[in-house]
Formats: sequence, structure tokens, C-alpha cells
Amino acid sequence: MAPPGPSNQQSPTPLLLNNAVMVKLKPARIFKGAIEPQPPPTPGSTPRPPSAVPRHITGISFDDRGDQLITAAEDETFRLYNCKTGKHVKTLHSKKYGVDLPRFTHKNTAIVHASTKEDDTIRYHSLHDNKYLQYFRGHKGKVISLEVSPVDDGFMSGSMDRTVRLWDLRAPTCRGLLTLPSFPIIAYDATGVVFAVAVNHYSRILMYDQANFDKAPFLVITLEDPTLSLISYPPRPIYMTSLSFSSNGKYLLVGCSGDAHYVVDAFEGHLLAKLEGHTGLERRKMGQPPSIEPSKGSSGEEVTWTPDSKYVVSGSLDGRIFVWDVQNLPTRTGDVDLKISPTKIQPLVTLDGHPGPSRCVKFNPRFAMMCSAGAELAFWLPDQSGDPEEIARELLKKKGPA
Repeated sequence: MAPPGPSNQQSPTPLLLNNAVMVKLKPARIFKGAIEPQPPPTPGSTPRPPSAVPRHITGISFDDRGDQLITAAEDETFRLYNCKTGKHVKTLHSKKYGVDLPRFTHKNTAIVHASTKEDDTIRYHSLHDNKYLQYFRGHKGKVISLEVSPVDDGFMSGSMDRTVRLWDLRAPTCRGLLTLPSFPIIAYDATGVVFAVAVNHYSRILMYDQANFDKAPFLVITLEDPTLSLISYPPRPIYMTSLSFSSNGKYLLVGCSGDAHYVVDAFEGHLLAKLEGHTGLERRKMGQPPSIEPSKGSSGEEVTWTPDSKYVVSGSLDGRIFVWDVQNLPTRTGDVDLKISPTKIQPLVTLDGHPGPSRCVKFNPRFAMMCSAGAELAFWLPDQSGDPEEIARELLKKKGPA
């Protein structure tokens, strides 16, 4: 897709999201050079098959102010972008260690990131002068989940060594360790007081008090979807690949590698909603049947809340972006009944984006701007050429009477 003309290069507007805005999101800038292509085969080496998958961006992160975006990619580079000007600022290389799961700290000049080769050390990196500020050693397996505390200099990592480690940017050794029965996926709530750990194969989400992480979880949520037994029996297991709390802390968005994401009540553990319509990223290509056992595939960064938690946006294997309106979730209280089916929610709108899987999708924390990434990087802004009231009327026509 060619970049739009200059008339579409407007700066992002302050965040005020509604249905009329969400259905009018369009790629305002596409960076075709956002990742270096594979180098040509060396003479005498085996040529790559024509079906080889191109390199992808694997992780993205906005800074706290929404002014900058950092990407990490399979070409072992970070790339920094200015969100207001829509321009690429700089490219930094990490050929020795590789790079994944980039996360801005509360300084917009520094990030932490996971490594993809040499070892499983987490690295604290200055974007300003391209230097490492600290190394966080301890994991004995690939780091698959990494999150910075929303309120202080703490951060947390989950690894294939089946541990969660709690860190502080000011100290190289971890200040807390949890040993789990399976690979952990982690998330902080907005206050930094509570964190959640998802454990696959057991379909459990464990809720911890940050101040008492060495004690037992104060809530254990079982993720069990009774509608899956209507598709196959025994039902195909759910594979959780990401967790994120809503801004008010009431809900947990559970990103999965299959063809559904879930919203869970974070206070009591009720399964509230099943978000359907997209094609999960556990497969490599459209048309390829899913394996008997679910797998992570290339998922993990493709689904997120909007900052006001009114909407959930997700990428898809076919490259489209799906938007679900989650402003009217059901309310459940009392004992959790695992036999109650979640409310199925269909997309409010499906947005055409860039070719190939949309592996990473994030919403800017302060502006009406979204970013998606895969083989290319796209900045999305609302198309403001139409009348908002007319857009709303058209939307209601599509949805039909309530």
C-alpha cells in the first residue's frame, strides 16, 4: 500500500474515542522500510524457499506521553519514531544480543528489552547515547513477557524457565522470584499494587498483591470456555499469550493465540466476554489448519485495550485490525460458575491495513492514534473528512435496531 498524500499527514488529536472515531481509523503513514529485508544468500549456500516468511517487527512500545514509539524487529534493530511528526527518528542495532519486548521506562530516553541470542539477560538501554545502562541477569530461559510498573522504577519478567522475577531499574539483582508450573505471562494493574500471572496448560490466572508477592495469590481465576466443547470434544485448550488490565482495574483482557480473546472480571474471576471474528496468530499462514495442540505462534502483542478501556483492538493473521466495543459488558456476582458461557461480541468494525499478519497493535496513551506492525509499520489516525453525525447514522444502519 502506498503512503497517503500530504493531506492525510495530520498530527494526532487529543484522545476522545467513540464509535464514530473508531470506525474511521485509517493508515495515515506506512513505513515500508521499517525492517531490513533478509540479506541475499551467500554464494554456495542453500537458497531460501519462495515460501519463506519475511522478517517482522515483533514488539512495539509508546512512551508515557505518547510522543514516541519504539519498535523491535527480527533484523535485530530498534527503531524510534516521533508520533507527532510521523517521522522515523533513528535506528539502533543490537546484532550481538538481538532484541524483543521493548518497553519504555518512565524516561522517554531509555527502554528495557529482552534478548534473543547469547543469553537471557534483560538489558536497560539508553536511546540517547546508544549505551547499556544495566544488565539484569538471572533467567535461564527465553524471556517471553516483560512489563514496566506504571508507577515506579520496578518491572517484571516472565521466562520459559518457569519463573517470574521482580526487578528495580536501580539494582542488577532481582528483588523477588516466583516459581510456576508452566510458562508465565504477566501484567500490572494501573495502580501497580496488583499483578497477574497467567499459567498455560493449567488455564489459571493468579492474582498477587505486589507487597506480598511471596505469599499465595489472593485470587485464582480458571479460564474455561464452555462454548469450545460445542466445536470439538474434548475442547481444544486455550493458549494465553498476553494479559492486560483495564484502566479502572475491573477487567482483565486475556489475549490468546487462537481465534478468540476473552475479558474476565478481575475482582471475582467471572468469564464475561468472548471476542470473535479475527484469525489467531498461532498459525503461520491463512488456510493452514490449526495443530492438535495449541501454540503461541507469533501472537503476544497483537491485542490491547484503548486507554479508556471502551474498546479492544486486535491484529489478525490476514493483516486486518478488529475493533470490539466493550462498553456494555455483562455483570456477574457471586460464586463463579464455569458452565456459564461468555457473551460473544462481534467486531464493531474491521479495518483494512497492511499486508501479512498484524503482529503488534497498540493504542497511543494520549492521542487518537493507533500503531500496527508486522512486515510493515503503520500509524493510524481518524479520517476527519466526514461529518461525525453522518458517520454515526451510517454505523447505526449497519448495526440495525437494538
